[in-house]
Amino acid sequence: MKKISLALLIASALTSPVYAGEVSITWQTPEKYTDIRPSSETREAFQERVAKELGEVFVDLAKKLPDDVKWAITVTDVDLAGDVHPMMRGTANDIRIIKEIYWPRMSLSYRMTDGKGATIAEGQEDIKDMNFMMGMHIPSGHTSFEYEEKMLQDWFRKQQRDKKFPTK
Repeated sequence: MKKISLALLIASALTSPVYAGEVSITWQTPEKYTDIRPSSETREAFQERVAKELGEVFVDLAKKLPDDVKWAITVTDVDLAGDVHPMMRGTANDIRIIKEIYWPRMSLSYRMTDGKGATIAEGQEDIKDMNFMMGMHIPSGHTSFEYEEKMLQDWFRKQQRDKKFPTK
């Protein structure tokens, strides 16, 4: 066992750290979000899962920023893809129906600063993907909210392409 621990310690010492932008996320009053309704778990557990999994999406996006960039995000509304409908069989579980008319949306404000604290980008965004069921998307495996993940990735990519967000 000691040999394995020592080998892992040496291997971790030899790997170079991954440098990336830093992100902090504030989920402002999630109980008032348009649609963050669970289908088969408690509301509190579902809200925590949404925050955790979509937070990981923002962390992945921050890896595409220069090393000294700090990105502060305040999420003010979430409307997940689909709509939750009650099951008719008398069970406690509801079901989320995914159709083209229930596209994902997210409202947020953000501020990016460089290593000296100067603001390099800030704004408020109402992000939506009305064509979320079109095209091909390979989920990252980080989240069960693949439509919202794709929406955020597309938005971030557009911000970098339009030179609103810095690139590495």
